[in-house]
Amino acid sequence: MSGYSSDTRPLVLVIIGSGPRGISVLERLAVHATAEAAAGQAAGGAPRPVRVHLIDATEVGAGRVWRTDQDDWFTMNTVISQVTMYSGDPDGGPARPGAGPSLGQWIAQRAAESGEEPLGPDDYAPRVRYGEYLADVYRTIADSLPPHVELVPVTGRVTALRTGSGSGYLLTLDTAPYLLEADRVVLATGHPRNAPDDFERDMLDFTARTPGTRYLCGDSAADMPLGEDTIPAGSAVGIRGLGLSFYDVMLSLTVGRGGEFHTGEDGTLVYRASGREPRIVAGSRSGLPIPARGRNQKRPDFSHKALFLTRDALLAARAARRAATGNDQLDFAEDVLPLLLQEVEHVYYVTHVRTSRGPAAAEAFAEEHAAALRAGLDRRPLLASAGLDGVPPIDLDALARPFGDERFASPGRFRERLLEVMDEDLAAAELGTLDGPLKSALDVLRDIRNVVREAVDYGGLLPESHTDFFHRRFLPVNALLSAGPPMSRVEQLRALIRQGVVEVAGPGTRFEADERAGAFRVGSPQVAGSGRLVHTLIDARIPTPDLRRDTSPLTRQLVGEGMVREYVIEGPAGTGVVTGGMDVTVSPFHVVDAEGRVRGDLYAIGIPTEHTRWFTQVGSSRPGVNTLFYRDADAIAVDALRPVEAPVPASDEPVFIPRQAGTDSGVVGARRGDAV
Repeated sequence: MSGYSSDTRPLVLVIIGSGPRGISVLERLAVHATAEAAAGQAAGGAPRPVRVHLIDATEVGAGRVWRTDQDDWFTMNTVISQVTMYSGDPDGGPARPGAGPSLGQWIAQRAAESGEEPLGPDDYAPRVRYGEYLADVYRTIADSLPPHVELVPVTGRVTALRTGSGSGYLLTLDTAPYLLEADRVVLATGHPRNAPDDFERDMLDFTARTPGTRYLCGDSAADMPLGEDTIPAGSAVGIRGLGLSFYDVMLSLTVGRGGEFHTGEDGTLVYRASGREPRIVAGSRSGLPIPARGRNQKRPDFSHKALFLTRDALLAARAARRAATGNDQLDFAEDVLPLLLQEVEHVYYVTHVRTSRGPAAAEAFAEEHAAALRAGLDRRPLLASAGLDGVPPIDLDALARPFGDERFASPGRFRERLLEVMDEDLAAAELGTLDGPLKSALDVLRDIRNVVREAVDYGGLLPESHTDFFHRRFLPVNALLSAGPPMSRVEQLRALIRQGVVEVAGPGTRFEADERAGAFRVGSPQVAGSGRLVHTLIDARIPTPDLRRDTSPLTRQLVGEGMVREYVIEGPAGTGVVTGGMDVTVSPFHVVDAEGRVRGDLYAIGIPTEHTRWFTQVGSSRPGVNTLFYRDADAIAVDALRPVEAPVPASDEPVFIPRQAGTDSGVVGARRGDAV
């Protein structure tokens, strides 16, 4: 807290980026500043003035990804009742920092006032609606600030950030005021635009020498040139990737071209084409479009309580590693994944028992099953006694790669098999996230993210385990099975596939430049006759954060001048992995520069720190839950409001920092402000 000072010069704070992370920091700054004003008034004093510059290159209050001028077919993948940007629930008073409506409550109130069609608590909102909610939260914060806090919105791009002549920082912008002095700066810059990788450079070089071809690098679909002037009606388009962004691109090329979905007489969804659509051929490594989220049955404050993958279990695993090797970094496949699978399997079988035999039987089974798992016993007799001997076990790899090495004699045969898998998935999703055994179990992957973070953040894994297993093997499966779109989106894709508007090439899809044909070739080596020539190839994958490839002038300057550095996971025997994420301390996330110095007045939060911390792309808090999203923002707000002359306070929170080979690289008492 900033306290009181005879110095009347404002404490100047800058937040770069006003998407959800930037707004969350602003909201917590407002809460603490308001409390400070009230305390000052009661004590007969006055707090030091604070000036906050909120800077965004696209739209102040919403940011680029959630900007309010995008089309409404881009959809969120979290139900509206589970999304909030306020750090407290409504309390009967006016909406204000610390007490405001969730996205669902805000939409309901807006519908009641405007007469527009409301959404239910378990519905999914368009991304533009969330952008409008963010903008409303921003306006509410601005209107609620105490008199000693001045908020200055700036639409522009920060191109450089350097240390000032004394303390603090000097920011260069590409628009007025062009130069800004600040005491403290928060980097909340969100999703990057990356320089092309080797594959992308090859594709771009091909288009440069091949008239009539186009290659679009991965980005938010709302920022891609997907109109008819770029992709003519009737032309052939290849789409690389079948994840969440694929659905956005797919809808832009269909609904965005005037097509419509209708329910047929037999109850199935039918697509009515406009005639302006291109012909779409899509594919990925798995050949499986990301499956649907289960029909939500959970309260906003619901959270699965881990029984096996717990903090104590991870501490025990670290202690065992240290005793055996002198190094307590974990191996994800050996130390973490088995516990995670136990969580998933336990929920899967308990849900089966509850839906077939009732809650009392499920409770008794759960106790016996958990005990058997902990003891490492053969569970087959227990499963048989519960009537589960015929229930197939849950296999995450098989669910994520359902086609395996299977070969298909024709695209038609693969299409039949794909639709069968999609039908089975939609049936499982319809059962729900509490009553459906499969989707209940897969939802566990979302609920235990915080425990997984404790295992992997700040170099918690051995370098090769982090890179080879966690990043390359586990994360693709985890993302495919736990982060899916609403059921309605999968139903729409199913209709488009059935009607031949979209063709999925098959597993192991290859995307190649065909010099002789003067086009791109898309096909699966496992599907005979699947090769298709397309003149436009679109990467429908959101770029992975990587400081080395980020094209932002600010990021390039920060890296080039050593103001920030990449986080390196160091392991035993001098091994190490450069992650591409920004190196930051533990909460409140001070930036570490190229010399290893902690910059106590410079913070980074969210996506720029991905790989140092895991799953930083979370875009909201949850009502009634003390989420990490909220705690991250609060920690920065508290620290940023301390007096300028005050030193960076130490923290009692330990952080895992691997030391050099030959020493005990364990959980050490590193504190905020310590160089690493």
